[in-house]
Amino acid sequence: MSPVLLEIKDGIAFITLNRPEKFNAFNREMALLMQEKLDACKTDTVRCVYITGAGKAFCAGQDLAEVVDPNGPGMQRILSEHYNPIVTRIRELEKPVLAAVNGVAAGAGANLAICCDIVIAAKSASFIQAFSKIGLIADTGGSFFLPRLVGWQKASALMMLGDKVPADEAERIGMIYKFYEDNSFIAESERLADKLACMPTMALYLIKKELQWSSTHTLYEQLQNEDKLQQRAAQSSDYKEGVAAFLEKRQPVFKGK
Repeated sequence: MSPVLLEIKDGIAFITLNRPEKFNAFNREMALLMQEKLDACKTDTVRCVYITGAGKAFCAGQDLAEVVDPNGPGMQRILSEHYNPIVTRIRELEKPVLAAVNGVAAGAGANLAICCDIVIAAKSASFIQAFSKIGLIADTGGSFFLPRLVGWQKASALMMLGDKVPADEAERIGMIYKFYEDNSFIAESERLADKLACMPTMALYLIKKELQWSSTHTLYEQLQNEDKLQQRAAQSSDYKEGVAAFLEKRQPVFKGK
């Protein structure tokens, strides 16, 4: 079967990392296919992207057998052609991306998860910055996202020590949005994806943009950017529907436009 599966249903694009026998560790085929699947989510029929893993793991990071293969792509190409394009696609996608972490997320797998817009996890899941254990540094955007989520000191310790962070601890320190009991995780995660798919898609994308902008700009610059983005939001059909529904005391029916 394909190492990355895509199913689009009711406005939700379900992307499943599908190398369960390797705990969904990435090789080149899988990484390039992941980029293709994310590109396929640009269609207007998709209003939310849901990323999860098959089997017991979310993603164990890089398949090290490929790294040591003398005929393999090599570390530089793995970063520049595999992981960096995946992170870039997730951050530039004009719709919310939900990471549903069903099991262990290690190394690049952990950072793939936390680069998404909303991260939820099963209670039995865990996150590990495993890079230092084999003499590497955090990649796949981890050095950007992790300190912004949990703070400099916590991120430094997690990246250097490679501690395993259970899902409940990940929620407590702000690494993820929420964890759910294992027996309700699939239902709760799909319910959240459905909620996102029914919301005003452009507004969610503009929230995504303003949060990214805030990471590298001053308050004055951010106020100007909020002004610019709010003007775009106010021109959307969903904004008009939201206001009309509020005044008419009914539930809005957003179209994602």
